[in-house]
Amino acid sequence: MLMQEELTAAFHPQNACIASYAARSLWLIPAVPMVAAGFIALLRQPKRALAAGLAIGSLSFSLFLSLIAFAHVVAGWMSSVAIRETVNFSWIQMGTARVELGWVLDPLSAVMMVMVSFVGLLIFIYSVGYMAQDENFTRFFCFLALFAGAMLGVVISNSLLLLFMCWELVGLTSYLLIGFWYQKPSAAAAAKKAFMTTRVGDVFFLLGMVWLFAETGTLLFYNGGTGSMEPLKLGALLSSPAGLGLTAAGAIGLLIFAGAAGKSGQLPLHVWLPDAMEGPTPVSALIHAATMVAAGVYLIARVYPLMQAGALAGGTTTSLTVVTWVGALTAVFAALIAVAQNDIKRILAYSTVSQLGYMMAGLGMGGVAVGMFHLITHAFFKALLFMGAGSVIHGCHEEQDVRHMGGLRTEMPVTFLTYAVGMLALCGFPLLFSGFWSKDGILEAAQHWSVAKGPFYLLVFGALLTAFYMMRQVSYVFFGQWRGHGHAHESPRVMTLPLAVLAFFAVTLSVIGTPAWPWFRAFLNNRAAEFSMAGFGEPGLMTLMLSSSAVVITGLVLGWFLYGNRSPKAEEADALERAVPLAWLWLRNKFYVDELYGVTVIAFYEWWARVADWLDRCVWGGIVAGVALLFRGWAQLNRLIDVHWVDGGFDKSCEEIASGGGLLARVQSGRVQSYLRVLALAVVLLAVILIWSSRG
Repeated sequence: MLMQEELTAAFHPQNACIASYAARSLWLIPAVPMVAAGFIALLRQPKRALAAGLAIGSLSFSLFLSLIAFAHVVAGWMSSVAIRETVNFSWIQMGTARVELGWVLDPLSAVMMVMVSFVGLLIFIYSVGYMAQDENFTRFFCFLALFAGAMLGVVISNSLLLLFMCWELVGLTSYLLIGFWYQKPSAAAAAKKAFMTTRVGDVFFLLGMVWLFAETGTLLFYNGGTGSMEPLKLGALLSSPAGLGLTAAGAIGLLIFAGAAGKSGQLPLHVWLPDAMEGPTPVSALIHAATMVAAGVYLIARVYPLMQAGALAGGTTTSLTVVTWVGALTAVFAALIAVAQNDIKRILAYSTVSQLGYMMAGLGMGGVAVGMFHLITHAFFKALLFMGAGSVIHGCHEEQDVRHMGGLRTEMPVTFLTYAVGMLALCGFPLLFSGFWSKDGILEAAQHWSVAKGPFYLLVFGALLTAFYMMRQVSYVFFGQWRGHGHAHESPRVMTLPLAVLAFFAVTLSVIGTPAWPWFRAFLNNRAAEFSMAGFGEPGLMTLMLSSSAVVITGLVLGWFLYGNRSPKAEEADALERAVPLAWLWLRNKFYVDELYGVTVIAFYEWWARVADWLDRCVWGGIVAGVALLFRGWAQLNRLIDVHWVDGGFDKSCEEIASGGGLLARVQSGRVQSYLRVLALAVVLLAVILIWSSRG
């Protein structure tokens, strides 16, 4: 392997050593958890404490390095220096062509590294309590560590190829974690469904990657002006037509977005994500909140220069328009389904699909900072909600149906308080919670989107639905009377402490995203952030804030009116089911999308499998059998010729030679007297012949 490193950085000369160390040590952030996973894989099952210690310790070290890198980028930003450091090296070289890999340190990767490692660490700690009784505890932490390392590899990648490698490793480990309880048929089926559905998107991702390499000759994002996300290569992509009115940049962007849609559960590839909750609850928190599903959003943010290439000032592109509409439709579609679900984790799973739609729409209409801020806030409050749901399930003796719960606010006070914080953050309750500011940032971008107003109205409706279905869930679980079996109990401190930490950040992250101090947006866009109440004076902002607040409060009030402090029996029809039974049936059955796939795509592949089986057995098998019969006949003919003709003639000749040899052997007795008698006889015979001849 040819190792040829290049470091490109924008920083003050006096910080050169720090910058070089910060960039060159990035590879350790994903490598340490991966190495820990390898060691854990060699441990015996009883080594539970060592396995958990290795996993938690490795991710703690990754968090420490991530904080160092983040502090370095922040220091550069505060000094008005845009930090983007890359370390690139040749991986494969064939003649003059070579494939390069590398990693990058910039505001986007720095923020994501801290978020993934920090939220992941809290989930690891929570898992010690949640999985305490599981017989495969050690194997679980092996998969967790490998998953975290793969996701961190996605985050630091400066090469689309390296990102794709880690992306596929994330897919593998998600398959292992979703199907961790493989003895459950539903878990095994969910794991296969997740793996196969995301592979559909990954095929398009791979096609886009190959096309990008063919057009630009590189898969590096940044490489001193020659990377695929830099103006020189983007200009070449814009000048290359791809058909249907698209340039190569637009077509490649759409292909990459298909991969992101698969990983982030966007329509129509969303079907795997709700079923992924069949895995242990820490897996749901890890996959649905901070890591796997966020990978697709992060991918679009990372290739945003490609997605935006060719857009005029204030305009958009075909790629971003598709991203926006798919995101907005997904947000409403999934929120409608969440309204009619009864499994506590499945409600949150569809909520995740909906919120990912918000993120995608935010990227499409508002840019990287808008979409990524909602990704970061969502990571904290959705991890909090899933882990809170796990605490509820743990306290209710593995019960997951909200109709069999109730009144848990008194039995599980810590879980209730932290869950309420997560719920209000998800709903975007006004002013106090981070979800309000990140959601309103997306709505503001949608309000000013020049292409159409449809996404804005869809997202506002989605906000109403979010507040409604979360109030329904909280009412069923924490209010009314206990409807379950046995007695509920609070979870141990090792589970509730991470909930409190996440709840703290679900509130305090508001500080960096308000119009008065838009620190996060300024940081990602490399602009100065100043505290000024004048930010609230932007045209239309206060009207939007009041309107969105009214929408959220309306959803909460409506949910409380229908479900609050009531104790319906599990077999009773839902309030909405009684009001709109037909609509409820469609929502309860997820708009029959799985059934539609069953009678179309899956049925087609089943039919094609039968055709392939028939072709294999009857056509290709018949051809093979005919050829085999032909060669068997030819072999029989060869045997006949060989045995009766060749071998027979050879054997007869050998017999004649043997008999002649035997005769000669009798003549060649070795006795001189016999030779003299024969010679005398021959002389007499010769004399007779001569006398006879002379007379004639």
